[in-house]
Amino acid sequence: MNTIHLFDDSNNGDDNRLGDLEKTIIVNSLMEIPFEDRDEEWRDAFLTNIAECTLKLAETEVVVGPDGFPYFQLESAPKDQNFQAFVIKNRLKDFVLPRGFGIAINTQHENPDWVFTYGDLVNFFLNEEFYTDESIFSKKNTPTIIGEDEEILVGQPAETILPQTVRTQLREFLDYYGVKNAKIMLLARNYKDEDNATQDLAFNIVANQFSTEKEFTNIMEAIGWFLPRHYSYIGLDELAIDNGFMPL
Repeated sequence: MNTIHLFDDSNNGDDNRLGDLEKTIIVNSLMEIPFEDRDEEWRDAFLTNIAECTLKLAETEVVVGPDGFPYFQLESAPKDQNFQAFVIKNRLKDFVLPRGFGIAINTQHENPDWVFTYGDLVNFFLNEEFYTDESIFSKKNTPTIIGEDEEILVGQPAETILPQTVRTQLREFLDYYGVKNAKIMLLARNYKDEDNATQDLAFNIVANQFSTEKEFTNIMEAIGWFLPRHYSYIGLDELAIDNGFMPL
C-alpha cells in the first residue's frame, strides 16, 4: 500500500506533539507482554495510559481495516530513533475526528495491540474514557421498537452526546451509501420514572428503503462504528413521530 501523507504538525508546538514520559514508558512495557498473558489488569493499565503517551506515526498513515473503515496507524515509540510523534488525546479534536478515522496500534505485527473505532475515540473526546459501562442509554438487549401506548419525549441530541463533527461523518457516510437527507432525533423513554428512564438515538432509516434486508442490516450495524459503544440507536419511519426528526 502506498503511503498516505495527511499529517502536518508544522503549526503545533512541542506540548501538542510530545506525550507524558511516564505513560510512554508504561505503554511500551505493556506492549512487550505476550497476548496470552494480557488480562483485565493489563487492559486497564493500557487504557489508562495510551491516550497521553507518545506514539509513533506509522509510515503508512492510514489503512482500511477488514471492516472496511479507515484507521490511522500508530506504533510504539522507538528508542534512540527520530520519529514523528503523536499523542492521541492532543490530536482528536483537530485531526482525527474531523477525518473520520479510527486508530489502530502496531498493525505491523501479526496482531495489532489495540484497535479503536471512531466511536471509541468520540467517547474519549466526550468522557475521557474509551468505553463507558453505565449510562442512560438503553441496554443492547432491550426492545428497539416503540410501543403503541408508550409515552416518550423527543428532541435533538446535544453536542455533548453527538458533536457536530460526528454528525458530519455520519451524514457523509449515509449519503455515500444512498441514504439521502438523513435525519436524527433523541428519544427519552420511561422519562417519568427516574430510576428506569432511558434514551435512544433514532435515524429515519427503515428496511423498505433498501433492496434487501441485508443492506438495511449492514447500514444499521455500520452506524455503530461511528458511535460510542454504549449508545443505543434504532431505525424509525420518519412519519412515526410528529416533529421529532431533524436533519443530521
